[in-house]
Amino acid sequence: MFDVWKNVLEEMKHKVSHEKFLTYLQETTLEGVEDGVAKIGVKNIFMSINVKKNFNKEIIKALNNNGVEVKSAEYIVKDSGNKVKKSREVISRDEILKTTERKSKPTRIIENNPIRSSLSTGLIPEFNFDNFVVGTNNDVAVYTAKMVVKDPGGKRNPFFLYGKSGVGKTHLVQAIGNELLKQNPKLKVLYVPINRFYSDFIDALKANKPEAFTKKYYNLDVLIVDDFQMIIGKDKSQDEFFNLFNEMYLSKRQIIVTCDRLPDEIKDLDVRLSSRLTQSGAYDIQLPSFEDKCAILQSKAEFDGVEIEREAIEYIAENVKTNVRDLNSEYEKLIAFAELRGMSPLQIISSGYTNTSSSLHKNTTTPKKIISTVAKYYEMPVSTMLSKSRVAHIKNARQVAMYLMQNELGLSTTKTAHELGMKDHTTVMNGVRRINSEMKMNFKLREEIGTLRETIYE
Repeated sequence: MFDVWKNVLEEMKHKVSHEKFLTYLQETTLEGVEDGVAKIGVKNIFMSINVKKNFNKEIIKALNNNGVEVKSAEYIVKDSGNKVKKSREVISRDEILKTTERKSKPTRIIENNPIRSSLSTGLIPEFNFDNFVVGTNNDVAVYTAKMVVKDPGGKRNPFFLYGKSGVGKTHLVQAIGNELLKQNPKLKVLYVPINRFYSDFIDALKANKPEAFTKKYYNLDVLIVDDFQMIIGKDKSQDEFFNLFNEMYLSKRQIIVTCDRLPDEIKDLDVRLSSRLTQSGAYDIQLPSFEDKCAILQSKAEFDGVEIEREAIEYIAENVKTNVRDLNSEYEKLIAFAELRGMSPLQIISSGYTNTSSSLHKNTTTPKKIISTVAKYYEMPVSTMLSKSRVAHIKNARQVAMYLMQNELGLSTTKTAHELGMKDHTTVMNGVRRINSEMKMNFKLREEIGTLRETIYE
């Protein structure tokens, strides 16, 4: 059975990108085959959802190519000892979101790491890779983060991660720190918001004790700096961070930085520092898709050991349009109301839950609002954007509007074409296809669409 799966994985290597193979498939196993159903072991529910969603057809085909006749696959979550926890067939979004049984919480990293506590590292033990949802909005960033863990101070140094507030940047970089400490508890790892770095530097200057600052920062093996955009206007701190960066980089010690934008978009940031931060690349996290949001909520419910109906999960996922932080907040609020009133989450929603919720976003946007918002963002009249002009920036704005109408409102290509005053729906198909393709590597476009997604619900 092992040889069969080894051959399947070799075949899959040639069908998917190297990054996706390492992120989703490398650690899967074939647990057995019964009645034409392959039982495939995965690490956690996040992987069961994403492997099924992205690779199911190819996996079944590869199994058949290797002499194992199967008609479907069942993805089962294993514990750390490689034993199956619970069988879960993942076939469709509805079946993914069935109410789950209660499970105990996982062991904290800190319990296996008595040498260095969260007080000295700034790390939160609960932030790890196992409970971070991998989706199309963040898979490249997660893959790169895991490469940092495998080779700290190597090719992915520095690791620069950016994205809007609340999309999971802090969770991911802290997961790197926790995993590095798990592998080597003697490492000197520090997570620090940039404002804390600034405060420590200023306090050392005022007290005329630079050695305290030097001892804390210049002897680190791994430095994780969060919210780097807050360094704006702090010229001396920029100089000191630049010096620290150079010393750590030259001695092959890992630097990890998060920010809400690319360095060249930070006003008055030292050009030398800006170029160094992204010299090994810049990786972004976008807002999660509907399916990713459902997976996040489902996994949180499993972790908390609470029962929540599929319809309730879908309701929250559909209506929270901001970020993961607000998604989790809305979930917590809903569960609290349900416990307080002795009702199920779905009953709470049916009884008028939205009237008591401040962060839940009703799906109130319209095609007209999307069109006007996009036109305003790209600084052109609506009439210009809707014209037949083939000028690059006008065409781009028009295609972004197509993309948003399809992805946010679920409009058909025909309906989208009608809203944009077009007769041919194939123009919409081509436009949306182009945006989808461009977003894979065009980080500026991804940033623009992320901003527009937030703006159209204001």
